Amino acid sequence: MRSLSSLREGWEEIEADETRLLRQMTIQESVAEYLALQREFEPQLQATEEFFREERLQHLAELQRRLRRLEEWKRSGTPD
Repeated sequence: MRSLSSLREGWEEIEADETRLLRQMTIQESVAEYLALQREFEPQLQATEEFFREERLQHLAELQRRLRRLEEWKRSGTPD
């Protein structure tokens, strides 16, 4: 069995490749990927909903704040 440190070797390069590939995705590709992940993990999300409800609500509220700031930025042409 490999040690944890050996598994982490070269991980920075993998993360850099992942970031580069994600940035190349179109909005439509990103949404399709999100929906595929949602379909795959929906049963687990439903099964654990009560355990993680508060955390998910906090993340949703943060996403809504960020989207609201983005919309305000688009209207004004300047960030906060």
